[in-house]
Amino acid sequence: MGFMSGHSKWSTIKRQKESKDAKRGQVFTKLAKAITVAVRAGGGITDPEKNFKLRLVIDKARALNVPKENISRAIARGGGGSQAADWAEVNYEGYGPEGIALIVEAATDNKNRTTAEIKNLFERGGGSLSSPGAVAFQFKKLGLITLEKKEDLDEQILKLMDLGVDDVQEASDVVEVYLKPESLKETRENIEKMGFKVLSEEMTMEPLNIIEIKEPQKAERVLKFTESLEEHDDVQKVYANFDIPDEILK
Repeated sequence: MGFMSGHSKWSTIKRQKESKDAKRGQVFTKLAKAITVAVRAGGGITDPEKNFKLRLVIDKARALNVPKENISRAIARGGGGSQAADWAEVNYEGYGPEGIALIVEAATDNKNRTTAEIKNLFERGGGSLSSPGAVAFQFKKLGLITLEKKEDLDEQILKLMDLGVDDVQEASDVVEVYLKPESLKETRENIEKMGFKVLSEEMTMEPLNIIEIKEPQKAERVLKFTESLEEHDDVQKVYANFDIPDEILK
């Protein structure tokens, strides 16, 4: 219980950035890649009801108002045809400035190019890429469902805890429910039956140990580095184990 206190601030920053970025085309492009890769990873299954990973990405694309035709095009591209074969998911692990640990998930049609560019970003930012497995053990794979906050927050949190989930956190903008990945679908259905509004569901990697960054210059360097990774066209998600106190974030 409560093994992730404090990490929500980083996810909050990311969510706010995402909704701002959604106005830019880059988010659409990235989600289209994620859809294509989810179809490929699911053995070409284009039905979201039978391909869980695909369903998660499509839900996210809809939440960020990605046009329907973009979604259908991306599904078609994953399902076959000349472009499909080259798409793959690649994960990178490494350390950034201040010794923060990171996992970077990417979707690419040219692994060598992407690897070289990610390595370059790590080195420029004062970090280094590690070999696979070197960082992953410092994170735990979890499902994450975010909900709209209710007036009676305490009661909402108690009801959610009763579902046997790993953790419930209040973030500044939402309530976050962390749970075992395999119980994501069932828990989401139960939460909706309770009348709570689900805003998103996804797979996430939660750090087991948090590095607190308390000096403004260091915090700025860490955020700048993490953002440089997130802004790379092939990068889908960046997970990191740092936390920055609110007063420094401001």
